[in-house]
Amino acid sequence: MEDLKATIRKYALQNAVKYEGKANQGAVIGRVLGELPELKDKIRDVAKQVAEVLKDVNSMKVDLQLKELQDTNPELLEDKEEKEKVLPALKDAVKGKVVMRVAPSPSGPLHIGHAYAFSPSIQYCKEYDGKLILRIEDTNPENIDPQAYDLIPDDMNWLSKNKVSEVRVQSDHLDLYYDYAEKLLAAGHAYVCTCTSESHRELTLKNKACACRELPMKEQLLRWDKMFVEYKPGEAIVRIKTDLNAKNPAWRDWPALRINDHVHPRQGTKYKVWPLMNFSVFVDDVETGVTHSIRGKDHMDNEKKQLFLYDYMKKKPPVAMFVGKVNFTDMKLSTSETRQKIEYGEYSGWDDIRLPFLRALARRGYQPESFMDFGIHMGISLNDKTLSEHEYFTLLNDFNKKYIQGSNRYFFIENPVEIIVSNAPEQEAEVYLHPDHKERGKRKFNTHDKFYINKTDYDVLKDEKLYRLMDCLNFMKNGNKFSFDSIEHEKYKQKGEKIMHWLPVAKENLKVELLMPDNSMKSGLGENSISNMKIGELCQFERFGFARLDSIEKNVYKFWFTHK
Repeated sequence: MEDLKATIRKYALQNAVKYEGKANQGAVIGRVLGELPELKDKIRDVAKQVAEVLKDVNSMKVDLQLKELQDTNPELLEDKEEKEKVLPALKDAVKGKVVMRVAPSPSGPLHIGHAYAFSPSIQYCKEYDGKLILRIEDTNPENIDPQAYDLIPDDMNWLSKNKVSEVRVQSDHLDLYYDYAEKLLAAGHAYVCTCTSESHRELTLKNKACACRELPMKEQLLRWDKMFVEYKPGEAIVRIKTDLNAKNPAWRDWPALRINDHVHPRQGTKYKVWPLMNFSVFVDDVETGVTHSIRGKDHMDNEKKQLFLYDYMKKKPPVAMFVGKVNFTDMKLSTSETRQKIEYGEYSGWDDIRLPFLRALARRGYQPESFMDFGIHMGISLNDKTLSEHEYFTLLNDFNKKYIQGSNRYFFIENPVEIIVSNAPEQEAEVYLHPDHKERGKRKFNTHDKFYINKTDYDVLKDEKLYRLMDCLNFMKNGNKFSFDSIEHEKYKQKGEKIMHWLPVAKENLKVELLMPDNSMKSGLGENSISNMKIGELCQFERFGFARLDSIEKNVYKFWFTHK
């Protein structure tokens, strides 16, 4: 325990020194898990301990943080690039020959759970110059949102940055499944069973065959024809012959195709015999030449079932990898439930800012690379992970910040309060669009003695203390009056109490609204330079956080908050 606390503290101090005295929880968790990967399955406990250490470290003065780090871990003061996390090498992979697939069901668009599950396959296809297939598994007509046929490819192309090589919809290939079924029936590897599911289960548990299993091929093919024209749902099902003594009863003579006369949103009533998941997955993987697959560990038994088919059809199975689930304690990822709430008007759509769906997070300003980094960071492991919403977004925000921290910076004043700084000189204040990208130029403000500051800043001002308007001037408070002190930042560094962002009182200021993740709205004033932004562009509001310009309506600049 003490070793863990020491590890947390050294990385907290390193991060705090690097970022003006305030360590970022997600960054520290990432470094700790990088050094102690065996703790990935205990990420909630790690996060709690990190929060406790950060509370202490972030309360320290920067010079004390620096001194402690110099005394304990001076090597962390070296500006070394962190080692990028990578996935393990693919077994039996040949560059340019790898084929992988991701296979969501069309119950709605993609959410953060899909992003976690799909990111390793996307990354492997990038690394091995492979082919990535998006397969929409829609052979269950009863749980399909017709809009998902368009939403899912859009989301996957966004997440993979247009690396999807092929979009395959299962219901467009029913005749192909029928061909495979007929071959298996003709070869004696499958049979049409008319037993009730209950009676068949009882026989299976006793390692016994039902009477249908040994009927001659001619009768099997006759029954197969009847499934299309005579039998009703539940009266007949195609089963794959397997080992009746298999140690797992689920592997014994498992069902492959069944009758379902539910109207299909894409195919209507054209088909009534539908493949079940294990059969359709086998056929599609063979037909598309899948070489490697990554699935949830709950599919390990399904792989055993499908191996019977590979053996019967003399096909080479893909290299199979399995991962544990990420369980979210306080976020619901049910597409069916969310779709219902959208229909009832509780949410405005799939891109409602409160939803953990990719199109909502993209609209907020999250970058696809951040989801990829998260998936790679979690790695390929059979262990399940449990995360709260806070823990998940702490990690995701840290990854995302890497891709958006170069955004231009602007002043946004929420709940502006006007102050008059007596004796302040007239001047043209200049602030870089980004201090690390000085080639972009500066924002310029004509200022005199009237300024807007945030009400939260105004409320904490104390008498006889020196304050600074960022990159502008220093002032002091005396009662309800404010007096100019100096221009130089050096004087503030020696005696200053607080730096705050500001705006001059000027008609050029813009009206700004900022939609927050809980759907609340913050409003205030923004600097005129914001008018140079394009819809969809990201910025960083000084001392507030990152935001994406969503729209401009009636001269109001409407942003969506990304994160701090």
